[in-house]
Amino acid sequence: MMNAARKAARGLIRDFGEVENLQVSLKGTSDFVSSADLKTERLLRQELEKARPGFGFLMEEGGEVIGSDTSHRWIIDPIDGTTNFLHGIPHFAISIGLERDGEIIAGLVYDPVHDELYHAEKGGGTFLNDRRLRVSARRKIEESIFATGIPFKGRDGHEDFLETVPKVMNASAGVRRFGSASLDMAYVAAGRYEGYWETGIKAWDIAAGIILVREAGGYVTDRAGGQDMLTKGSVVAANDQLHKTLLSLVKEK
Repeated sequence: MMNAARKAARGLIRDFGEVENLQVSLKGTSDFVSSADLKTERLLRQELEKARPGFGFLMEEGGEVIGSDTSHRWIIDPIDGTTNFLHGIPHFAISIGLERDGEIIAGLVYDPVHDELYHAEKGGGTFLNDRRLRVSARRKIEESIFATGIPFKGRDGHEDFLETVPKVMNASAGVRRFGSASLDMAYVAAGRYEGYWETGIKAWDIAAGIILVREAGGYVTDRAGGQDMLTKGSVVAANDQLHKTLLSLVKEK
């Protein structure tokens, strides 16, 4: 996973340096896909297929590919934060999760601009490059910072967002919106945020982040408090002290 991400990132950084010249097509309302997305995904798939030929794939651009080994599946977002990327904002990542029989057992989130590679395996802890990570130890929500995503034009959830965010704003030290779900979850694992929640996201946005947070000592659920994050498209991730508190503020009705 690391080799594939670093190899793909070399071309991604070159493309980011020439972002104004990228070929960009409209994928949906306010949702763009660039040639860089497609190139990065192809390269990731090629490298991972070499390493594990039978594994399946679930990819943002390429959809689902059933492998001969039906127990294992790579879940890939080639550029999580595509809109940032296309606007020249240096906050995006390659995200790769590995699923075994429905459970995420390994994950990687690589921020190539800052050369920050977050990685985790089940039972092995979470690391930023070579440094072991642990979620924040803060217990008081009024001292804590949380991240979320804002639904844009063409996405559902505007009313829910406007109802939920004030609850967290009024209780906490602040809410951030940086535009990359995988990095939001990596930052929770690193203790930079105390928590993160979002609705209307895809499996490839959060698959790697789930194990990063858990192996760093945090908790991850969907917004109902269950474990259907990948299928429901909602997530609440936080440190072990504040997950219950954050969930109570943003829980689905």
